[in-house]
Amino acid sequence: MNNHVILGTGPLAQAIQRELTRRGKIVKMVNRSGKRPADVPATVEIVASDVVYDADKVRVVTSGATVVYQCAQPEYVEWVEKFPPLMKSVLEGLTGSGAKFIIGDNLYMYGDTNGQPIHEGLPYEQHTRKGKVRGEVAQMALDAHKAGKVRVAIGRGSDFYGPGVLDSLTGERAILPALEGKAAQLAGNLDLPHTLTYVEDFGKALVILGERDEALGQAWHVPNPPTISQRQWMTLVFEEIGLPPKMSGMGKLMMTIGGLFIPAAREIVEMMYEFEKAYIVDHGKFMRAFGQAFGEPTPHREAVKRTVAWYRAYAAQHAKAESRTATAIA
Repeated sequence: MNNHVILGTGPLAQAIQRELTRRGKIVKMVNRSGKRPADVPATVEIVASDVVYDADKVRVVTSGATVVYQCAQPEYVEWVEKFPPLMKSVLEGLTGSGAKFIIGDNLYMYGDTNGQPIHEGLPYEQHTRKGKVRGEVAQMALDAHKAGKVRVAIGRGSDFYGPGVLDSLTGERAILPALEGKAAQLAGNLDLPHTLTYVEDFGKALVILGERDEALGQAWHVPNPPTISQRQWMTLVFEEIGLPPKMSGMGKLMMTIGGLFIPAAREIVEMMYEFEKAYIVDHGKFMRAFGQAFGEPTPHREAVKRTVAWYRAYAAQHAKAESRTATAIA
């Protein structure tokens, strides 16, 4: 049996689910509540289980799995405290199962590369709290692979956007205001090159890593469209919407002030180096190994078109919900 279990039901988990479903795979998704996200079809099993501290629960929900995808993560403000025990419990629960463990990761562990392209050969030189914890959990997983406990591969994406991606610097604070003709809120210097990952490409890349044994024991940067600036990307969004571009970039000072009231903004402050220098990701290793299977990354214009369409539908649904609530109150 070719069963695929996805830990998490967020945007990346759903992108993996869509790719697996297109390939005719049996898919099960796991979250704490057991609630089915609106965009997940009824053919996909949803299981309620909190795997953060319980390896036994991991064993239960992943029993019989061929591939397990790690997309579950604590709240952004809880990474330092909860990410290590989460990874520890998942690795312990998968030990000896024979399932491949494919991890959706980011690039924080490399630290500030001073504008130089980020590739997999770089050392972990993280200098931030969240960079250190991402490096710690990645190394924990690779060590488990080397010890023969779990078969691991890691796929790393940059800041990603796309259908369902709300809580992101290229998410609802940028696109929802743009749909209303307001200024989009982005971060840092808008005119520097900044690699962005399209979430559907991220999901597809992780599925490919799960198919290929030669991917195991390594980290891979997932494919991205050619790097452009945030301003260029946001201009594509406004062009798709049909409005003149209006945007601003919050600097470190403004993010610090915002952090006095918004915990998530406070956590972003230490990561602002990503938006104050060129941030360019090299995915050549993945393309050399798996490019034929993957094809070409989705061009930003096409990815933006799909993203704006999703946001339009999302905004319309929420407008209807708010209208119904107002009518009920009245």
